[in-house]
Amino acid sequence: MAVERFPIEASHIMMFARSIGDDNQIYYDADYAENSEVGAIVAPPTFVQAGAQFDPNYGLRPRSDGKGWMGSGSQPTSIVRPTQQKTEENEQAASSGGSSRGGGGGVLHAEQRYEYHRHPKVGDVLSTTSRPGKTWERQGRRSGKLVFSESITEYRDQNGELVVTATSVGVRTERAVDQS
Repeated sequence: MAVERFPIEASHIMMFARSIGDDNQIYYDADYAENSEVGAIVAPPTFVQAGAQFDPNYGLRPRSDGKGWMGSGSQPTSIVRPTQQKTEENEQAASSGGSSRGGGGGVLHAEQRYEYHRHPKVGDVLSTTSRPGKTWERQGRRSGKLVFSESITEYRDQNGELVVTATSVGVRTERAVDQS
């Protein structure tokens, strides 16, 4: 995710906290927060993920161009793939739950970690930079080779100070091609 500008407003924090069912007053009550150890309204853990809504290319965000988006319900995933010509090989692979190319399906979200350098708070304007992290492989017992890869996103405030580092781990399977 590469968000150029992610302003944090009190209402964003309050609505995010409500949406996750966290009624801690530090997320919405300025008087309570002022007398806390932190001294201000702060954002809940994982809040920075909401910055994706400020990314016009975010795949789970509704689109204004009339095209389907992941989650719109217009298709199983709302991502329309080119129609494949059905061959005997493709039909056999599909009936066995496999793929004629021998590859796995999509990438699954395996893990998410957040390292907080300070609390994100009302008035911050965050920007992000993303980069790849480590990649490693493991042999699955039934699924074939598992390929894990990290994506690291840094959230910096309006002064360029590092606020949060988020590390996401995805995993995909690579099944061996059936040689029969």
